[in-house]
Amino acid sequence: MTYEEILCDANNLYKAYRASIKGSKWKESTQKFMMNFLHYIFEIQDGLKNRTLTNHPTDEFILHERGRIRPITSYHTSDRIIRHVLCDEILLPKVKRKIIYDNGASITGRGISHSRNRFEVHLRKYYLEYGNEGYILFGDFKKFYDNIIHTIAKKELLKLVDDDEFISWLLDLIFDGFKIDVSYMTDEEYSTCLSDVFNKLEHRAIPKKELTGEKLMEKSVNIGDQLSQIIGIYYPYRIDNYVKYVRSQKYYGRYMDDWYIINHSKEELNDILDNIRKIAVELGIHINEKKTRIVKINSTFKYLQIKYNLTNSGKIVKRINPKRITNMRRKLKKLAVKVKNGELLYENAENMFRGWMRDSYKLMSKQQRQNMLLLYEELFGKKIEVINKKMYFHDL
Repeated sequence: MTYEEILCDANNLYKAYRASIKGSKWKESTQKFMMNFLHYIFEIQDGLKNRTLTNHPTDEFILHERGRIRPITSYHTSDRIIRHVLCDEILLPKVKRKIIYDNGASITGRGISHSRNRFEVHLRKYYLEYGNEGYILFGDFKKFYDNIIHTIAKKELLKLVDDDEFISWLLDLIFDGFKIDVSYMTDEEYSTCLSDVFNKLEHRAIPKKELTGEKLMEKSVNIGDQLSQIIGIYYPYRIDNYVKYVRSQKYYGRYMDDWYIINHSKEELNDILDNIRKIAVELGIHINEKKTRIVKINSTFKYLQIKYNLTNSGKIVKRINPKRITNMRRKLKKLAVKVKNGELLYENAENMFRGWMRDSYKLMSKQQRQNMLLLYEELFGKKIEVINKKMYFHDL
């Protein structure tokens, strides 16, 4: 089948429809779509065949994730269906064959837990080879998604499909929805906007009257768009390949914009970093110099919100970042208010807390666990029993 036939296939569109409504069936817009889904699927199919598709309006909201504030874009169900077919059936299988194993984000079977596990595997293997002496280079890309250049991203994606003309048309349509209105910029600012650091959160504060559509910047992709996830995985692959294959760094991994290299030579790490900077400039990626640092492997360091220490005996000691506990305590207090006001079902709050405790239980001290459970009991009027590390909730 051609790529056009794959995208227009009714079975693929139906499968994408099923995937696109997961987790959003409670929304009124999704429920309306579900009531007449066959009509909409054939409407999408017709739009693809005749190339009459247009981008639907989007909604944007703020998400606090891993201590960061991120603007998230919510898409119409029809747009999500198209992206599911494009990504699931065409792009993702090709991307998975191109990226390194230690690129751990947004792929089934990987994710943040996978990346943390691989980091610990690399620490253990390094210790067996070099002991407790050496260095770790931790790197970070500044405003990674906000500064992805459309022409470069599209060019790299089209390489995966041999510059297919139909995929090129569809990507043009999707990237057109990514464009940023920067009419407020002076001509001088606009001339350098592709190379300057762009901050989407700051852009949200621009008065609407200044966004006239006269100047559009072809940079930045929307967090919340499935294609953006694919781009985030694949866009810096040149850096991954340089570190892993050109410089033969066995102990390297990346999770979106966070990455590390473990090496016994500080000088070699500095040289690798200098060359990463050169590739980053070509891609329009900005290295966050404040967060990019080289630390001793026998010191205490943080990766993906976990604090680590590699002892002289080779034991890896892990502790949760205290900021994560503080953020969760604040979140629980807000959720308790919403439950009390009828804005949120109690079951949703409990399920969220169960998931968070399951991921964080082993990383917290006994006192931290007790304090967190006591706070939950106080806020929600529950009694929590912990039996064999399982939590049981009882009404008071």
